[in-house]
Amino acid sequence: MRIKFLLLFSVLLLMAPFAAFAEPTSPVEELDNISDQALQMVKLQRYEDADRLLKHFSEEFLTITGDGRPFSMDELRIITVAHDEAVEAVANADMGHAERMNKVTKFRLVIDAISSTHQPLWTEMEGPIMTVFSEMKTAAFEGNNDQFHSNLNSFLSLYNVIYPSLKIDINPETIQKIDARVSFIDQYRPQVLTEASGQEELETLESDLQNIFDEMTEDEADPSLWWVIISTGSVIILTLSYVGWRKYKGDREKTKNVQKERKN
Repeated sequence: MRIKFLLLFSVLLLMAPFAAFAEPTSPVEELDNISDQALQMVKLQRYEDADRLLKHFSEEFLTITGDGRPFSMDELRIITVAHDEAVEAVANADMGHAERMNKVTKFRLVIDAISSTHQPLWTEMEGPIMTVFSEMKTAAFEGNNDQFHSNLNSFLSLYNVIYPSLKIDINPETIQKIDARVSFIDQYRPQVLTEASGQEELETLESDLQNIFDEMTEDEADPSLWWVIISTGSVIILTLSYVGWRKYKGDREKTKNVQKERKN
């Protein structure tokens, strides 16, 4: 009997976070719930279900905005763009699963950034982003060309996922400075590898990114969000795996071409 009681108690504990989402107290929380359900469906590769949820989101969103929900013009634009990308991703059978996850995760993080009254979900990607950035910087300082490009591609993929959410939570001047540095490092990769000024840009960008995460991080996140945060972690792994796989595939094709040329 005691074992049965403990099992029942454990199940109730596990269900507690979901109960917080089961009865949203506002229309915006309902939108947040729908966006999360869509992400879970994509994670399970149930793309048709995800598509239906995204269409349902659109209907609810129109109702809320029609009732005078005070979204700013920037928020409306960011939500619309992220939603359109998510819809396109779940409907595109030619798009890989990891890329679909990235698009819908981006949308999910945008809605959370708008609705969250606690630590936004995008801050939970601090660890992977700063780790990849540190490895990229080390590769640049050591002149490791291949490792630098690989880590930079991984960083850009992760940065792209959280970028719309940053524009919601961070002031425009800060975002413009960071985005300009990211664009410079991506566009002028050879200079970053060989010139001191380029490597100084890496140092400055690393500091700017860390400041953003530090400013947004609170002591405690809403406990009901932890199950969503855990789900988001799998997206990070998929993102890095996807980038690594593309690089590996490209290197293999390059090797095959070289071997063919030698034979000829």
